Amino acid sequence: MTRLEPIPREDLPQYEPVFEIIEGAMGFLPSSMRTMAHVPQVLDGFNAMAMGVATAGFIDRGLSQMIANVTSLASGCRYCQAHTAAHAEHAGVDAEKIEHLWEFETSDLFSDAERVALRVALGAGGSPNSVTDEQFAALSEHYSDEAIVQIVGTIAMFGFLNRWNDTMATTLEDEPLGFAQSHLSQAGWEPGKHA
Repeated sequence: MTRLEPIPREDLPQYEPVFEIIEGAMGFLPSSMRTMAHVPQVLDGFNAMAMGVATAGFIDRGLSQMIANVTSLASGCRYCQAHTAAHAEHAGVDAEKIEHLWEFETSDLFSDAERVALRVALGAGGSPNSVTDEQFAALSEHYSDEAIVQIVGTIAMFGFLNRWNDTMATTLEDEPLGFAQSHLSQAGWEPGKHA
């Protein structure tokens, strides 16, 4: 159960255009955004970073969500694990691939380029950060400098979201909760404090 109640959507009409964009991309509006709205500068800053990272266009949305998911798996944020899994499906990633994200190193479902990015996400999502020089250098074999910035930007943005949602114990919305229960439970996922 959430530790700080989100502001009702109807009390935030100034954010409705942004909420509609997010809801269109994700299929739902994250409660965390309405919690950030208690201090508009926090929500405004987050929105600017999120839009910049999400719309940069150097990696596709599916890869971005897989990176976000592995970052969230490494940090332990079950709220963000559910969100990024559901959002990955909205971005066109096959459910089977999402179900096997923790097996990216050995599964035939992942390309070498995806493995490199996911390896960095896994190392960067934990604490302390365990990304090696060799892992980072391998990114440049598959991705441009701009794509690397978008990859690390995605990881950093989810570092914020993982800490935010785990600390706030943000309650999961129905859609990502249902997706996670259907597709992540067999790998040990459960909602925990986000139920």
